[in-house]
Amino acid sequence: MKKTIISIVLLLTASISIAQSTDYPIRGTSMDTVLNQSGEPEKRFDPVGEPPITRWVYPEFTIYFEHQAVIHSVKNDHK
Repeated sequence: MKKTIISIVLLLTASISIAQSTDYPIRGTSMDTVLNQSGEPEKRFDPVGEPPITRWVYPEFTIYFEHQAVIHSVKNDHK
């Protein structure tokens, strides 16, 4: 059990560090702030589920929001 908790904490810490070292919006950033900093996304997907998860796609990254706050930013794979 302790190994699992430690692993989860390390993964979350690594994810936060990676997000903070990029130009992507970090966890907790509001939709308004994302719009002010990154402009209008190429595509917006309507909220899905409960809590509502919304996805915005930019050329270099995709952002996932829970309600009005960023929960994850992912670099897009350009093949």
